[in-house]
Amino acid sequence: MTHAAPAPTPYELAGSAAERLAELTGVERHDIALVLGSGWLPAVDALGEATAEIDTTDLPGFSAAAVAGHSGKIRSIRSGDRNLLVFLSRTHFYEGKGVAAVVHPIRTAAAAGCSAIVLTNGCGGLKPGWKPGQPVLISDHINLTGTSPIVGANFVDLTDLYSPRLRAMCQEIDSSLDEGVYVQFPGPHYETPAEVRMAGVMGGHLVGMSTTLEAIAAREAGMEILGISLVTNLAAGLSGEPLNHEEVLEAGKAAASRMGGLLSQVVAKI
Repeated sequence: MTHAAPAPTPYELAGSAAERLAELTGVERHDIALVLGSGWLPAVDALGEATAEIDTTDLPGFSAAAVAGHSGKIRSIRSGDRNLLVFLSRTHFYEGKGVAAVVHPIRTAAAAGCSAIVLTNGCGGLKPGWKPGQPVLISDHINLTGTSPIVGANFVDLTDLYSPRLRAMCQEIDSSLDEGVYVQFPGPHYETPAEVRMAGVMGGHLVGMSTTLEAIAAREAGMEILGISLVTNLAAGLSGEPLNHEEVLEAGKAAASRMGGLLSQVVAKI
């Protein structure tokens, strides 16, 4: 009787994806990874010359993008003397594919050599005075998904998860950048006004459906993390208007060139 080979661990699968990535892009090692969230897509063109672009599905462990405003592509970009690995989509926790699928790009980036990662998202803002299209640095997070990407009894310290060094660097480039605590809800439904009030009471300033699980996996892998949210709308109950995904994408487009400029300057300094 023959036994099937054991399934690869999430870390082994990421190693296989990184090997295939090097083959397909012709880039042996990448230095910095970026994950572009809802509305951020137009910012990528400011980062530098694309040396290769592949479908996420060309790599082991990846599935096709499932959300409007996300492109199922991975781009390798040469920026100065750095090789950037840019994920033009992400797998969201609410897609139901499991937490390992959500953080597979992060582990692949680490296996490909990246020592730093920039995680971006579109989200609802709670702070009075914040307007749609405003970028906010993530200073910390609250993970309300009820899960973790870490396998087994591996106790990872999350103090200063979002690098104070990289945040200070961003504020040197753009002194108008504010900071806030990001709260991840499971989604895909938007938060109720009562849940938004709860997030505020807990110390949150930004509400969304991504990023925290990715940041935990990046810290586990030893990467330095920069998180930037694009406030695409005022959170539920604050504006008196209903929420919709098209609004999120529109606000992203409007702020994209500013974001691209910021990202290209930050990446040059990391």
